[in-house]
Amino acid sequence: MGGAIEEITAAILADELAAVARLAVPESYRGVVVRKDEAGMFDGMATRDKDPRRSLHLQDVPTPEVGPGEALVAVLASAINYNTVWTSIFEPVPTFGFLERYARISPYAKQHDRPYHVVGSDLAGVVLRTGPGVNRWKAGDEVVAHCLSVELEDPAGHDDTMLDPQQRIWGFETNFGGLAELSLVKANQLMPKPAHLTWEEAASPGLVNSTAYRQLVSHHGAGMKQGDTVLIWGASGGLGSYATQLALGGGATPVCVVSSPAKADLVRRMGADLVIDRSAEDYRFWADEHTQDPKEWQRLGRRIRELTGGDDPDIVFEHPGRETFGASVYVARRGGTIVTCASTSGYLHEYDNRYLWMNLKRIVGSHFANYREAWEANRLIAKGLIHPTLSRTYPLEETGQAAYEVHRNAHQGKVGVRCLAPVEGLGVRDLRLRERHRDAINRFRDT
Repeated sequence: MGGAIEEITAAILADELAAVARLAVPESYRGVVVRKDEAGMFDGMATRDKDPRRSLHLQDVPTPEVGPGEALVAVLASAINYNTVWTSIFEPVPTFGFLERYARISPYAKQHDRPYHVVGSDLAGVVLRTGPGVNRWKAGDEVVAHCLSVELEDPAGHDDTMLDPQQRIWGFETNFGGLAELSLVKANQLMPKPAHLTWEEAASPGLVNSTAYRQLVSHHGAGMKQGDTVLIWGASGGLGSYATQLALGGGATPVCVVSSPAKADLVRRMGADLVIDRSAEDYRFWADEHTQDPKEWQRLGRRIRELTGGDDPDIVFEHPGRETFGASVYVARRGGTIVTCASTSGYLHEYDNRYLWMNLKRIVGSHFANYREAWEANRLIAKGLIHPTLSRTYPLEETGQAAYEVHRNAHQGKVGVRCLAPVEGLGVRDLRLRERHRDAINRFRDT
């Protein structure tokens, strides 16, 4: 196994990509997994106390068969997303149920039901093999992958693939994810690797950039337009940092909510002028575990109007969930939109419906992105119009620590993981474009 992986890595690093197709596919590879027999290891513990370093293991796993419409990718780098944290702490449910259900749909899908789950929903790498029916991609292509895995056998998915009843998030609801030396993806997850980025930089935007694009820009989300005021929770984080860039680049005015002076400085360096440090201003939206405090909603609303010169948000970019959702519904302008994905502080949202129905506001649910949206989001990266927000990179062996940092919110932007890339800084093809955007690319590295 080691020899085959080493040959593949050597060919890629030597830029002998045409040779990749001639190399043997290894029988096994190293992947970061959770184990089915450990799914109860954190039972009875508070969410904050569950430690991904205990549940994420790096082990050898058999290489899966490449089915029709699929591709096997040699992974140079990946990244941590919050869904990997959820998988690692077995919340809200262990992901093995997803794999069992997926396995029932076809003989090829059956191989996803294993006593382990190889996790990870981002990658940058090189195509190693393609299955029958794949024509656009070939062995040796440098790619990134978005995380929508979809069968496209149901008519519901042909207007918007996110509405397909068989859509899944790769590496979360499927096996053989990106935190590994090899990964199995649908060929229609693949996109060209941005040529001016390193492997680890290119791997970091995939999930969050595409999610932010659909949530904020797409007509399936909030449909942001020039002149909009956008309240962005967690504006320096993995998701919010892309929302902030999309708002600035799209002619909107972001009001960035962050949780520390360092994060406030970071979003200002990104170009945002209107910043709320919620820790410094001590917002307490919940009086106790069961009771929200509307006076704190009102205080936040006044602060937003102070910053904007009297404007309430046209769009509230929501993802914390339970902790902030009542405030989000309240502060959105009359006729405004609260667009929500994820719920990192809790899934059971509470809000005062009078402020929604009587003021004609909308709540829009948003979940990842379809292929077109992911492609457009990646195109903005490739053109140097949106930049990766990678702050730190770990080796594959320390994925548990990387996930722990994200779980405890002890990070800025995205946290990357080197898989086959032996060191940082490899994979840059367009030096001129990189030099043009060097400061923006390194902005999160400086924090």
